[in-house]
Amino acid sequence: MKWPQRWPQGPHWHRARRRWRHSLKWRLVTLFLVLAVATAAVFLFGMQRVLQGGWQGFAKPLVADYVDKLAAEIGTPPSEARARVIAARLPVSVRIDGPLLRFDSHPDQREPRRFKKDGPADEREWGSDGWGFARTTADGHRIRFGLAGPLPDERPRTIGWITLAALMVLTALAFVVVRRLLRPLDDINAGVARFGRGEFEPPIPAGRRDELGELAQRINAMARSLHGRLDAKRALLLAISHELRSPLTRARVNAELIDDSAPRTALLRDLGEMRDLITELLESERLSAGHAALQTEAVDLPALVRELVATQFADAGLTLQVDDGMALVNADPMRLRLLLRNLIDNALRHGDDAATRPVVSLRHDGQGVTHLGVRDFGPGVAEAQLAQLAEPFYRADSARQRATGGVGLGLYLCQLVAQAHGGALHIRRAEPGLEVTASWPGPFSPGETATPSAS
Repeated sequence: MKWPQRWPQGPHWHRARRRWRHSLKWRLVTLFLVLAVATAAVFLFGMQRVLQGGWQGFAKPLVADYVDKLAAEIGTPPSEARARVIAARLPVSVRIDGPLLRFDSHPDQREPRRFKKDGPADEREWGSDGWGFARTTADGHRIRFGLAGPLPDERPRTIGWITLAALMVLTALAFVVVRRLLRPLDDINAGVARFGRGEFEPPIPAGRRDELGELAQRINAMARSLHGRLDAKRALLLAISHELRSPLTRARVNAELIDDSAPRTALLRDLGEMRDLITELLESERLSAGHAALQTEAVDLPALVRELVATQFADAGLTLQVDDGMALVNADPMRLRLLLRNLIDNALRHGDDAATRPVVSLRHDGQGVTHLGVRDFGPGVAEAQLAQLAEPFYRADSARQRATGGVGLGLYLCQLVAQAHGGALHIRRAEPGLEVTASWPGPFSPGETATPSAS
């Protein structure tokens, strides 16, 4: 037998449960609600026991003595007239059942009942017998007294709904208060994410004078310290790179004066690699400033791509897939040529298929995004390594060894150029080979005035 599921198991339920587990605010509200219900239950249980003990010890003997006096006042045999007088004088109902008289002062009022633990259904009474409001006269009449007014089983129900409504209102107020108390967590979360991307301005708002405000101030202090250290590291790297250029240039000039030989060729190759490394390090530090490092203008991208391929890669046999109908793009032409040159160099270096040359593509989609990419047909890399290819100095073991050339900063520079233009660098397995595409938003803004440039 397959039991029905007690709880919903759809994707919406799982998503809501994950969101609840992730949200500290909702968990606190749930805790408040559970505590409120538990407190109400414990209070009601305790008060019920207190009232029951008080009834058994004090109220019940007094009520029983008063009921005896009322029964004696009605007399034996019972007098209907006296019963009516008592019902009119006091907020009680009188019901008489016997061989000589059947009387009910409140025929429209149903006598409250409750279930006992045992006995047939018609004997499971709550009112007169259970509370000692019934008396039997010597001549066989049974007199039952009760409280006249609203039915006891309706008033608790009304009170219960009112209590539940009050509990919901208190829960809503608790949520508002908790939401206000934990609101700085949203600013802290956004600020930490911004600091992680290297954006240290603006700082996290720290207007509160509580523990969360103190935490925001400490995170801002940590961010300022990290920013200062990064700036110091960047300044040191730039200074070292500039200082190395002069002796490196002199060493290359001296190497050119040596007679042709294998050591001379190896020395020139190593010096050229050192020059490229310093140049790319300097460029990467400039691009770390993002958009501020760009010198943008209106660029005719199809003309720029064709001009670069024709002048620097004329013998490479590249395949061009260029959308010549593209509008002008607001970009930095020098950095875009650096990006495209690095992508092509990377594809030629790691493409093993001599029959299928790399493909250079340029298009503008219908969502306002420009895509510039290069695909090679080499061995590619494993799926797990794709996210690391754009890291500085990273080399995949299978295809990117030191012997293949390069300094390990090509794709990293391409990523910085794409990010400085407000876009991103996308690397995917094309099977065979890899396709690396730089995507960024935007044609050239018609409001800007600039001379179209392709060089």
